[in-house]
Amino acid sequence: MNKRVLVLIAAFICLVGGCAMAPEYRQPAPPVSQKWPEGDAYRQPDDPPDVPAVQELTRQAFFKNESLLKLIDLALENNRDLRLAVLNVERARNLYGIQRAERFPAVHATGGGAREKRSSELISPGEARTVEQYTAGLGIAAWEIDFFGRIRHLEDQALEEFLATDAARQSVKISLVAEVARAYLTLAADRENLNLARSTLASQKKAHELIKRQYEVGIATELDLHRAQIPVETTRRDVARFTQSMALTQNGITLLAGPTVPQDLLPQDLESVHMLRDVLPDLPSEALLVRPDVMAAEHRLKSAYAYIGAARAAFFPRISLTTGIGTASDALSGLFSSGTGTWTFVPQMSLPILDTRVQAAYRVSKAQRDIAVTQYEKTIQTAFREVADALAVQGMIRQQISAQKALTDAVEKTYLLAEKRYAKGIDSYLEVLDAQRSLYAQQQALNTLVLQKLVNQVRLYAALGGGND
Repeated sequence: MNKRVLVLIAAFICLVGGCAMAPEYRQPAPPVSQKWPEGDAYRQPDDPPDVPAVQELTRQAFFKNESLLKLIDLALENNRDLRLAVLNVERARNLYGIQRAERFPAVHATGGGAREKRSSELISPGEARTVEQYTAGLGIAAWEIDFFGRIRHLEDQALEEFLATDAARQSVKISLVAEVARAYLTLAADRENLNLARSTLASQKKAHELIKRQYEVGIATELDLHRAQIPVETTRRDVARFTQSMALTQNGITLLAGPTVPQDLLPQDLESVHMLRDVLPDLPSEALLVRPDVMAAEHRLKSAYAYIGAARAAFFPRISLTTGIGTASDALSGLFSSGTGTWTFVPQMSLPILDTRVQAAYRVSKAQRDIAVTQYEKTIQTAFREVADALAVQGMIRQQISAQKALTDAVEKTYLLAEKRYAKGIDSYLEVLDAQRSLYAQQQALNTLVLQKLVNQVRLYAALGGGND
């Protein structure tokens, strides 16, 4: 290669070698409103509590229940989904290390030796019959000199994929914490409803026995007897239903937290569950962009940008250099002491600009970038919807619970009055049954609303990116 060619190559490298092949990354504007939804459904208390940003609220400060916190710790230790997410992070880290190593030459060494005993008839007088010969080699196998940043951009892509995988692990962790809390609260509601069904069934059985005795002496009618049996069988069915629901919920907790969940960590009823910490969101852009799933989508978008840079760099000449050191004979030490070893440099250059596969790869990289942008925007929109839904529930659930409590109290008073009126012979037993059935239904409805409020607090906490401690 003459000096003129070397000068031209050096000038070309100086001209474009410092230019970045990847397009300049610009974070897309969030495709959501700049403020949370407003209206009657999103009404907050007139005197909202002074709460820190959800990202600053630790798990211990939000879940004010030691049993639940211990159950969450078990899940973080034993859950297989989280373990898979951690292993994926480790895999991505090692892939990044492999890609990073491509920027440096891979040196390999070889060596060998032989000992030969020659016939005395084939050697000259004074020559040794035994000949020892050793060889050694040192070289670099096809090291690509990254003049145009192709390998560097691939390294950047691998780094962003690693960061995206790590953010995905954090998202799995938040989802796991929220799911354990939801299952814990659901089990508490199941046990609350089971206790209610059992106590209601006990009182209904007493009433049925009373009506049965009255029927036997001719005071009550057969119609009264059958009417009294209806709520007994209905509630007995509910006892079986809630017992089944408890078993299914406990199986779900076992799947989440591991096979050795101590029974003393499980709730007895809703009253034993301490209230959770209230949270209020910051502005949408501040609250959503720190969610791990949004961060993972942005890292994948940056990875797509880096891949465009690698695809652009692939259009330029690819220069590989193979170097090696020659072999030396007679003695291994002679290779280095006598200077008989020789270095060889074998440059190789390819011109891929006319390769249709390279052109197609560049078009694919741009399409992947557009896909990543859309996925990033969709992730933000989904996050906005999740927070908005939780805010709508939070805005109205207290009013629903307050109204339901008042309704339950009114129905309970109606039931007590109906019993007294029946005992005095003013009303039929049908009035008592209707009041009792209504009270039982309203008590269950109240439990459902309390559960909905607690679960929604967890949902809002997770939707805002909390629980990542």
